[in-house]
Amino acid sequence: MSDSMPGFGTAAGTAPGVTPVAVAEDPSDEGAAPAAATPVDPAAPAPLGVVRTPTGNAEVDARLERLADADHLPADGHIEVYEDVHRGLREALTALDARPAPAPVPAPMPSYNNRS
Repeated sequence: MSDSMPGFGTAAGTAPGVTPVAVAEDPSDEGAAPAAATPVDPAAPAPLGVVRTPTGNAEVDARLERLADADHLPADGHIEVYEDVHRGLREALTALDARPAPAPVPAPMPSYNNRS
């Protein structure tokens, strides 16, 4: 009888898309039975390990740190984080281009020319 079943990966009972991982044998266990493969779900969230270098701008750094939230989400949840970070960075850049409000101009002094 075969260990594989159509539609269930390479080993019996393995779900589609789940790749079994071989576990290295310990040389000290010469007479022990081989260890069972541990299934790994490739769709499970995994940190990317991207280093975020501080920019010195607290607002921008806070937005970049928000990217770490995507590490704990499945891929279909990343878009919400990316859009939020993009929106915040765009607002920070727009604020840099905004010109300061003009200073209030004092009202002109009335002229009191009473020469007769």
